[in-house]
Order: sequence, then structure tokens, then C-alpha cells
Amino acid sequence: MFQHLDTPLLDTIAGPDDLRALPEARLKQVADEVRTDLVDAVSRTGGHLGAGLGVVELTVALHYVFDTPRDRIIWDVGHQAYPHKILTGRRERMRTVRQEHGLSGFAKRAESEYDAFGAGHSSTSISAGLGMAVARDLSGGRNNVVAVIGDGAMSAGMAYEAMNNAGALNARLIVILNDNDMSIAPPTGALSAYLARLVSGKTYRGLRGRARSLSKRLPKLVQEGARKTEEYTRGFFTGGTMFEELGFYYVGPIDGHDLDHLLPVLKNVRDAEEGPILVHVVTKKGKGYAPAESSADKYHGVSKFDVITGTQAKAKANAPSYTAVFAEALIEEARHDERIVAVNAAMPNGTGLDLFGEAFPTRTFDVGIAEQHAVTFCAGLAAEGYKPFAAIYSTFLQRAYDQIVHDVAIQHLPVRFAIDRAGFVGADGPTHAGSFDTGYLASLPGMVVMAAADEAELKHMVRTAASYDDGPISFRYPRGNGVGVDMPERGEVLEIGRGRVVREGSKVAILSFGTRLADALAAAEELETFGLSTTVADARFAKPLDTDLIKRLARQHEVLITVEEGASGGFAAQVLQFLATSGLLDEGLKVRPLVMPDSFVDHAAPEAMIKGAGLDKAGIVDAVFKAIGTGAKRVMQA
Repeated sequence: MFQHLDTPLLDTIAGPDDLRALPEARLKQVADEVRTDLVDAVSRTGGHLGAGLGVVELTVALHYVFDTPRDRIIWDVGHQAYPHKILTGRRERMRTVRQEHGLSGFAKRAESEYDAFGAGHSSTSISAGLGMAVARDLSGGRNNVVAVIGDGAMSAGMAYEAMNNAGALNARLIVILNDNDMSIAPPTGALSAYLARLVSGKTYRGLRGRARSLSKRLPKLVQEGARKTEEYTRGFFTGGTMFEELGFYYVGPIDGHDLDHLLPVLKNVRDAEEGPILVHVVTKKGKGYAPAESSADKYHGVSKFDVITGTQAKAKANAPSYTAVFAEALIEEARHDERIVAVNAAMPNGTGLDLFGEAFPTRTFDVGIAEQHAVTFCAGLAAEGYKPFAAIYSTFLQRAYDQIVHDVAIQHLPVRFAIDRAGFVGADGPTHAGSFDTGYLASLPGMVVMAAADEAELKHMVRTAASYDDGPISFRYPRGNGVGVDMPERGEVLEIGRGRVVREGSKVAILSFGTRLADALAAAEELETFGLSTTVADARFAKPLDTDLIKRLARQHEVLITVEEGASGGFAAQVLQFLATSGLLDEGLKVRPLVMPDSFVDHAAPEAMIKGAGLDKAGIVDAVFKAIGTGAKRVMQA
């Protein structure tokens, strides 16, 4: 399988044991071959590239120095875990990454014993690592626990909560800070490497420990002076004072691409008895592949590409992306209302707010990977009369649920939630699926919850949210491109809590919430061929419900199918609650809710995920016939 690649040394490595059997002098060649293999694999499947290229040497060094899987390595987020997968027995399956039935694009416990902790969201590694370290100590173990976290993930408060706790517990934990963007303190060549090796070694730590013991016999004022002198002298050279204040012993910064620097430092911290230790490693995203080095943002996540030119193969869209439609619609509304501001959490490109930022740089705020702060920040803006739009992926908005409840909903503040990536997301799998937002928002008193059926509806909902001042409001839309409908120049203000009927019938009613409307219409066409006159309606709102519409559908049809690309407990739950409390279920109506399955669905093409969930045309038709009776379809066909 790998004969076309010049990777003779990597071809002999089936796992970390084989890597550790090599002399250190061969590791640079291993790193070069891993990089070659990584570029080739991702060029065939697409996936995360830049972050993995940046940690090749670090990954080789970690698996060489530490006794994995007995020693735990926890990869924060997991974007950078591809080299780890190559070295831990999964190389032959790397050409299946993010494909249906293939390898996950993230670390996944069920996939390998070397994946100590699964992740898709950021800033979890230190907390998980601390839990593992404490469990080890409670069990009397001696293995090492290493958390690898990027500098971007360090912008989240959870990382500091974990570090503060680790420092207080004095747990033996190693944190590798992979600094590949906002360099906290750049390495300074040989001097930096020498200092890092010196302060991580036993001699320095021993002298430091003896000096501290001696200082305890001195007057308190002298003790404090000695402590600060040592700390700030070392901090002056290394930049680690902040981490020392959190209780971590700081080592670095060191060049994360120089194995001659990495290996001795990692060996020193591996053998250290005291904990916790932070090793500051400076790397470069896309290292070793010129197109990725020159454009790190475009090569963070890639589609299939040509290895020689770096050109990515992207299919031409016949309709604009939902993200672009949202951005353009918000820019249009902001031209009419100077109180509109936009907030994102380290995803300006992903949410389209990079475009908004170009148009309104002083009204655009990227708060970093800090969704909790983003929501309460928006609440503060709303309290002062501004109109904040919080543009956050559905899966990431989950991280800020308490803030939505406590800081927004209870205070009835008009924060606008633009929820991107709602529904299935394909190759990113269950960690990124937008499954739960309708359920967790529609349960809140006073929350308005909308879902766009197409790109034109999204424009209407942006304007509706901009004009709505009576409390919080949300609208969800999926990943990918629209369906190709005619677009208005500017959205219309929708009447709150009012849906629309898009096709009239008499026997079956299909009530769609969100982007399953096209499949609902296609299902109605097929049902008509069986003589089943079918109404199709677009609910638009899960809260407040269009109760008049639901009453009409329930009283004038024998079967009511609700369809949504969300988990159980969302739109259908709101409809069923209303039907039950209004007595409409007592009139013989057959209701069938179609929702996502009650399971975490593995990555696949979005169309395959929708089909598997029974949310496509065939699934809707099948639900109708099951409601009518199992033999109805055969009779009608005859």
C-alpha cells in the first residue's frame, strides 16, 4: 500500500514499541517519513492537516520517551492527532480517515488503546489528565499522564480551572503547551534550549528543592524575597511566571521541531518526582509542507488536494453556503442599524463573521475559545441597548448553556443566537453534530426558537432577529450549501410564532422544522402517486408554536408527520405536548415524529447520515405508511 512512498523506516514501525527500539539518531528520519505519509493520506481524504504537520517531531518524541499506552497521552481537540494515529498501528487505515466506517478525525477511545481520552471540543485535556493522574495516585500507580494542548485552546477558562486545581493538588501531571500561533515567548536558539534543559534537569530541581528547604528556616520576609527572586529570574528568561503562579513548574520555551532539544527535556520531566510540570513547546502549523506553511488558515482543515501544487479540489456550488448567506444578511441589517454587533468564539471564518468584520471591524468581536464568556458578553451588550448576534456552532453553544439560562433567559435579554452547523455535519461526526440545540433552547421560558428551511428563509430570520427586542431569539441553519431558491434582496420580518403552508392536501400532513422541507415536499409528491393527498407545512418556529396551524393540520388530516434534523426532545416534543394538552390526540389522529436516532452517529457523508436516520424522502414516506398500516402500501400499489 505504501510502495509509492519513500518511507523505508516508517514501513518497519507497527507501533510505539518498534519506534522505541530505534536509536535516537534515526528519529529525524522517522519524523520526515511520518510527515510524507501524513500529507499523502490527507491529500486523498481531506481532513485536518496543518495542526498535524506542526506536531510531527513532538509526537515522535512523546511516543519514544514515554511508555505508551501505559503512559497516557491526551490530545486536546484532536486536530493534531493524525501523526499519533500513524505511529500507533493505524497507518494502513489513514486513507479512510473521516470516511464512513473509517477512522475518526479525532482521538477516540473506542478506536485504539493509545487514545487515552476522546475529544472534538477544545480545552478538555488538562482536566481529563488531572482526573487520570489522581486516579493513578489513588490506585498506587506510577505511570505518567501527559496532556498536549494548543495555545488557542488555552484561551478557554476550563484550561485554567484545571491548572489551578492541579497546582493546588500538587499532582504529578505533565502539560505540553503547543504554542503554534500566538507565541507567548519565542525561543531564542541555543540559549533557550540550554535553559530549558537546565531547569528541567534533576540537578537544578534538587538545588531548588534544597534552597527552598533552607529558606524555610529564614524569616518570612526573607523567604518571600528568595522565592520571588528565583521565580522572576527564571520567568525573565523563560516567560513562565503565569504558570508558576498556578502551581506549575515551567520549562521552556523550546523548539518543537528540534528532536535534540525535545528528547532530553521530555526525559527529564518524565523522571521528575514532583508535579505538575508545564513544557512550553513552540511549533509551526503546516511545518514541512510549503503550501500549508504559507497559508496555515486554509490548510487547517482541507478537502482532497494535489500534493505537488497544494490545490484543493472543491466542487462548484450551485447555491451559496448557509454561512455566507447569514454573513451577507447580517451585514445588510448592520447597515440599517448601528446597534448590531457580532460575536464569535475563535471561529470567524467558520461562522462568516470574518466578512462582517471586514465591513464593520469595530462592531466585530472574536473572544477566543470561550463560549461561556461570549454569551455573557453578549448579555452585557444587550443590557446596554445593543443588538448582539452570537454566531456559534450548535455543538459549541452547548458549552455555554448555563450562561444562556442564567445570564440571558432569566433576565429576558435580547441576545440573538445564530446557530451554525445545525444537524448532521458529515465527516466531523458526533462531537460536532448539531443535535441538541432545539431541545435545550425550546425548554427555556421566553426563548424564540426558529429554523431556516432554505437560504431565503435564513435571510428572513436574520432580519426577524435583528428587529426583535422582546427577549432572546435563535435561528438554526446547517453546514453546506443552500437548495438554490430565489433570494430576496433583503429578508422580511416574520411574524413571531407563525409557520406557512407550502402545499395543500387532505389526508396526510407533513410538518417540517428546518431544512428537511425539501425532502418533505419530495415525499408528498411520491405519496400523491399512491392517492394520498398530502399537505406540507414549514413550521419555522419551535417556540412559540403556531398552534393555529397545528390545530388545522390535526383536525383536517388523518396522519401528522413531524420532521426535524435534531434529537428527541426538540420540535416534536413541543408539538406533542400541545396536541396532548389540547385534546387533539383524542380525536384519532395518528402522529409520527421523525427525529435523529437516540445514539451518537458516527461520521459519514451527510446524505448517508440523513438516510440512516430516516429523515430523507424515503424515510418520510415509510413513516406515513407505517402510520396508516403495514399493508396499506401493498393495497395501493395493487
